Amino acid sequence: MHSAQVPIPENGGFVNQMKRILNSSLRRKIGLASMTLIAAVYVIPRVGSDTTSIQAALLPAVVSAGSQSDATSAGWDLSNIDNSRVDSWVELFTTHPKLKPRFAIWLERKSTYQPMISAKLEERAMPQDLIYLAMIESGFNPKAKSPKAAGGLWQFISETGQRYGLTVNKRVDERNHPDKATDAALSYLSDLYDRFGSWYLAAAAYNTGENRVGRIMREMTGKERGTDQDYYRISSRLPRETRDYVPMMIAAARISKDPQKYGFGTTSVTTTDVTTTDVTMTE
Repeated sequence: MHSAQVPIPENGGFVNQMKRILNSSLRRKIGLASMTLIAAVYVIPRVGSDTTSIQAALLPAVVSAGSQSDATSAGWDLSNIDNSRVDSWVELFTTHPKLKPRFAIWLERKSTYQPMISAKLEERAMPQDLIYLAMIESGFNPKAKSPKAAGGLWQFISETGQRYGLTVNKRVDERNHPDKATDAALSYLSDLYDRFGSWYLAAAAYNTGENRVGRIMREMTGKERGTDQDYYRISSRLPRETRDYVPMMIAAARISKDPQKYGFGTTSVTTTDVTTTDVTMTE
């Protein structure tokens, strides 16, 4: 049994930056037509705390599991399940004045790392759409580092990186080596998929810990292995960050597969257009 990635704490770089970026918007009444869900803060609660947040007040207690009508959409090899959380992240990434230029940078960086990641995914017969997990983890920044020491393209903590063959010490940190870090991340994700039988559940476990996901699945379904729909069935039991983790990944995929439809690709955005401390870079 593999121990899990330690969840990034509440003051982690990307999450904290999301909170700062969106904080002003949350003070305003945001109305999205026909949407009751506003996934406007990407908050990670402290373990054992009952801290309330603006996100908790805005998000409904129960979220629809969504339709699986798009689960076999053309051009997808992950399930493209409709859910209001996905819609909310698409809305934020494509309209928010600070998040949209940041997402544009992620799209530009994607072209640098996609050939390498795609080749490794193909070698392992893994879904190509898992590249979007790296997108939401680091924005394709191989030097991304959180204040709590998660690092690299796939945001490994030292312990997990070492368990999957990466050298991490004071002199060498292979988490920042895109090729080696990708090998480690795909091995980890493959192990999680073998345990849970679902890429959505594997992604949730990558984010919040495999033992937590396993325990919740056993309590709610009677077994650990499940389906992608089970991710939404157990969503209410997951930490707030993990409830939005897969929806954010699917939103990133939807936009990236048709960027012009969502207003990207017509104007080049360079790294000088936004802060250089994006995603989980140390502030």
